[in-house]
Amino acid sequence: MAAITRLAKRAFVVSSLARRCLSSSVVNCHAPPHDATSFRPFPLREDSSKRCVQWVFLGCPGVGKGTYASRLSNLLGVPHIATGDLVRDELTSSGPLSSQLSEIVKQGQLVSDEIIISLLSKRLVAGEAKGDLGFILDGFPRTIKQAEILEGVTDIDLVINLKLREDVLLEKCLGRRICNQCGGNFNVASINIKAENGSPGIIMAPLLPPENCISKLITRSDDTEAVVKERLRIYNEMTQPVEEFYRSRGKLLEFNLPGGIPESWPKLLHALNLDDYEDKRSAAA
Repeated sequence: MAAITRLAKRAFVVSSLARRCLSSSVVNCHAPPHDATSFRPFPLREDSSKRCVQWVFLGCPGVGKGTYASRLSNLLGVPHIATGDLVRDELTSSGPLSSQLSEIVKQGQLVSDEIIISLLSKRLVAGEAKGDLGFILDGFPRTIKQAEILEGVTDIDLVINLKLREDVLLEKCLGRRICNQCGGNFNVASINIKAENGSPGIIMAPLLPPENCISKLITRSDDTEAVVKERLRIYNEMTQPVEEFYRSRGKLLEFNLPGGIPESWPKLLHALNLDDYEDKRSAAA
């Protein structure tokens, strides 16, 4: 907790326009983003170390929070902190929480607030020592209690809530694979759902590994149909109030994923008014 408090006291360079963007409405990727006030989340600067945001990614397990948070982290020059990764790192360690976490994960239960906050504090201490400025949180907060703790010690600028149909989420989770040598994350699911009854179709190509990783792929122990369904049920029960928490504060941006990364990424950038910024970064590279 002390680490979170210390981090909150640091100076973050963030434009107040982000708050104005969400003060009147929630943005949906199927509607033009300019329905909300156009915003720039931070002033464009040549020195990427001066660009700081404090963002949160929400979304069901398997929706792609890590993928899009990581991409935005690289684009904006701030650290991507995924609480799921913090938990998995602790699981592979010999720390005092390892056995307790192992049982929680196998049952598909949410990790307690106390454990998550402890792991996050440890990560922020390490980041503070390295001089981190700003962050994109992925997987935190998941409960009202966590949201209230976070709100009390720092000012979140924007909460991006990724949405995807549950049947697609299930296929995605069951298709996840990890290379047990390089640690790379892949997905063997090939999703092609046709549009019907007014619902748009969704196409998501598999994210296949390079040839040298094919024989080393493993499935996460918690990626079984029963566990995934239980995780989705718990998520919806526990996290919907968190969505309302940020919606009532005018900080929630809801984004319905229209497909895989090639289709969704540019639309997400457009919803955030960052598409021209990526063009400038690409041209300068």
